[in-house]
Amino acid sequence: MTVGPAGTGKTTINNALTEALSATGQPHKIVRMNPKALTNGEMYGVMNTVSGEWSPGVFSTLWSKYNDKKNKHHTWLTCDGPIDAIWIENLNTVLDDNKILTLANGDRIAMSPTTKMVFEVENLDNASPATVSRNGIVYVSAVDLDWEPLINTWLRDRQEEKQ
Repeated sequence: MTVGPAGTGKTTINNALTEALSATGQPHKIVRMNPKALTNGEMYGVMNTVSGEWSPGVFSTLWSKYNDKKNKHHTWLTCDGPIDAIWIENLNTVLDDNKILTLANGDRIAMSPTTKMVFEVENLDNASPATVSRNGIVYVSAVDLDWEPLINTWLRDRQEEKQ
């Protein structure tokens, strides 16, 4: 978990780390989603009570795709946004030693060695002690990044757009 206020460099830290790891010859990629923007059914999937058909969710689809053993790259599935006690608790089996996503339809999808769960959050107010204890945490303080790097990045991006 990378924890800290918005604008403190959490995304930049994770991007720099994956770029550095990719430079060693092991391609790394970040797949980002905001779980708070989805309902529980949209995130994990839902069983249609009338037809009995399973409709996979966004996260369960990404989980299946990037935990395929045929993948040649390392993937960081990044949940970028506020922690909600409901969606994060459903990931406890992923975050513990089992590393298995268990879905409501009975499917159990194991995490491959090339996949990592990453969280970019502002705070841990809604995370249970069980969830916090299952993660390594890097805290990025608001005072660690002054305004100058933000302005320099903004100016550099504008110059690149002109070219």
